[in-house]
Amino acid sequence: MLEKIDMKKEVNPADYNERMAHLEIRMGELQRKCKELGIPIMIVFEGFEASGKGTMINKMIQPLDPRGFKVYTMEKENEEEKMHPYFWRYFIKTPAKGRIHIFDRSWYQGLENGKVTPEDVRQFERQFTDDGMVVIKFFLAITKKEQKKRLKALEQDSATKWRVRKEDRQKNKEYDKYLEQYDTMLIQTDTSNAPWTVVEAMEKKFAICKIMTIVVNRLEAAVAEAEAGKPEKILVEEEFSEDLKNGVLQGIDLSLSLEPEEYKKKRKDLQKRLGILHNKMYLQRVPVVLAFEGWDAGGKGGAIKRITQCIDPRGYEVVPVSAPNDIEKAHHYLWRFFEKFPKDGHLTIFDRTWYGRVLVERIEGFATEAEWKRAYSEINNMEAHLVKSGAIVLKFWLHIDKDEQERRFRQRQETPEKQWKITDEDWRNREQWEAYEKAVDEMVVRTSTKEAPWFIIEANSKLYARIKILEIVVEALEKVLK
Repeated sequence: MLEKIDMKKEVNPADYNERMAHLEIRMGELQRKCKELGIPIMIVFEGFEASGKGTMINKMIQPLDPRGFKVYTMEKENEEEKMHPYFWRYFIKTPAKGRIHIFDRSWYQGLENGKVTPEDVRQFERQFTDDGMVVIKFFLAITKKEQKKRLKALEQDSATKWRVRKEDRQKNKEYDKYLEQYDTMLIQTDTSNAPWTVVEAMEKKFAICKIMTIVVNRLEAAVAEAEAGKPEKILVEEEFSEDLKNGVLQGIDLSLSLEPEEYKKKRKDLQKRLGILHNKMYLQRVPVVLAFEGWDAGGKGGAIKRITQCIDPRGYEVVPVSAPNDIEKAHHYLWRFFEKFPKDGHLTIFDRTWYGRVLVERIEGFATEAEWKRAYSEINNMEAHLVKSGAIVLKFWLHIDKDEQERRFRQRQETPEKQWKITDEDWRNREQWEAYEKAVDEMVVRTSTKEAPWFIIEANSKLYARIKILEIVVEALEKVLK
């Protein structure tokens, strides 16, 4: 692919001036239009060392309002970034609706060092483009001779000498090897939703003219599609067979219970073991994610408290999740959770989670059918990435029956210090019990994986539920920690 590129392309100076005058005006217009329509844009620059990525980015942003874009130079991971899943540092930098974020180097560095696969990259980009983001990717190509010439010029200038690293000179010597690697990368990650554009970067005027033309064309297409109100494509999911429909929760034995004395004895032992394991987590740099979902009044708070009672508060965070605020709504729905994922050696407990996408957002109509249906695979991919990065991911659904929920609701209403826990919204949600039950069944079947399993907790008995959760957490940690 790359070896067949004509590197001698140039543009006539008169044509260049005329075309750039038009492109610069159109870029500004399209930026304002994309902001108005809430279209997020990511522009990625990859390429050979000294191919002019910085120069091209600088030229491209000149017509833009600086309040509406941000440029990220993605060097090698720092120590903080190394303690998070690979995609973390990129996900948290993705743009809100109506903004443009430009990456000088990107997640493609992970292909070079083997931290991610081409399929990982395709999935990473797909979740954004499916959500309405425009992803534009440029690869700047120059010849081996031209690269050597530019590196030498940089070294000879005292102001730019620092930019040339020993590895850059080595890459020039091994140009053919890197040419082959880049060629493979481009072929394996060139998709219809996020295609590559190879830019012949020998002549700078030609290169910037091509880059801005591509950006203008892609943004015009995105604006036209948004204004036309193109209907979302709904993924065709495999239908549940009759034995799976409403079968997960209905098979749970809610009569299971535990006597207070036995509870106290087991809790003391399990909490002691958990405290030791929490220290080992830190020493061995193993991150842990505990995700809690369940019916209102299912006992999530009490279960979480029994976990945190016995561990060092400096090594964990409990994240209560409510409806997204305006900033969070402007990003991909997983963005606010990526920000909270633990670094190596730490524990994050989520009280409600990203599964709101396929539960409350599905039932209440806050997400379209296309959005919540594709969320199953997006969530599975995200959790698999967490596990691949070394995390332990455990997910709990606290299950109670409808009568027990009503009993707890009324107890809260009648207890002054607990009245803050009950709202009109809780009573309203009870009216949709059957719809939620169906959604939970589907959620568990579609997203309980070997890497990140669901545990259905029989929670009519709070004591039984708390011990079962502690047992699962302790067993999972003991299995991994040496």
